[in-house]
Amino acid sequence: MFVSRGLVVGFAVAMAGLVLSGCGTRLNKAPVEDRGTSTSSAPAQAGQPGVVVATPIKPLPGAENAGKPGYYTVKPGDTLIRIGLESGQSWKDLARWNNLENANLIEVGQVLRVAPPAAVVASDNGVVTRPVTSSTVAPAPAVSAASTPKAPASAASGTVVAAAPATPAPAAAPAGEDDIAFIWPASGSLIAGFDEARNKGYDIAGKAGEPVLAAADGRVVYAGAGLRGYGNLVILKHNNTFLTAYAHNQALLVKEDQAVRKGQKIAEMGSTDADRVKLHFEIRRQGKPVDPSRYLPAR
Repeated sequence: MFVSRGLVVGFAVAMAGLVLSGCGTRLNKAPVEDRGTSTSSAPAQAGQPGVVVATPIKPLPGAENAGKPGYYTVKPGDTLIRIGLESGQSWKDLARWNNLENANLIEVGQVLRVAPPAAVVASDNGVVTRPVTSSTVAPAPAVSAASTPKAPASAASGTVVAAAPATPAPAAAPAGEDDIAFIWPASGSLIAGFDEARNKGYDIAGKAGEPVLAAADGRVVYAGAGLRGYGNLVILKHNNTFLTAYAHNQALLVKEDQAVRKGQKIAEMGSTDADRVKLHFEIRRQGKPVDPSRYLPAR
């Protein structure tokens, strides 16, 4: 068979090109890098690309006292007014004891002192808390303009009526603090009794504008509408054991730090934050709601 010399030479040149091409491919292939398993011996520094440096979390005020007697850890929805009611203290005292410049600024997880700094907190050996003097501190916790009246108005307007200047509160006697002769704060019929789970006091029927009376001598520690579910509210502190609360009023006739006497008219019955005209009345012993039937006279 005759094969052209030119064809042989061309075939040889083509084969040589294929061999060189294969060698070139193997030599120039980029190596595979496993970035997921690579490590670096150099220390991490802030500002380096791709390096995240952990920032220490600043502990909330009072965190070191969490769980101790006489301290309270703030929960979602808490306000200083509510914490004061639940602990049997004035919100102003709480602000002062915890050095709060703004009573509206408390944080979830913050730990607050709810017993007087100079007091001996109740313990297993029966030691009880002793009283300390209260004083006025920061402005009252803010509430909306719609719920907090600014000036005197008629009872029908549902606003707070300005009261006479406050007089100094009487000193609480350490002895016999359970021996308070409470009276009924309103003359209407009882429409809802005490239920620790659903109703923390008595609901007393009445007509708008009927008098609400102080159940015992005491000092006004709150007067306003800053506690959800209570409407226009008065809280009286009678001693280091007892508070009473008077809710849903259409007008408040006293102001904070004012001393009041048993039977004094402190508010007018209404329906603020309620489904009908009524007085919601609570007696709290060391902040815990108790059945008013244990303390009120039979009628």
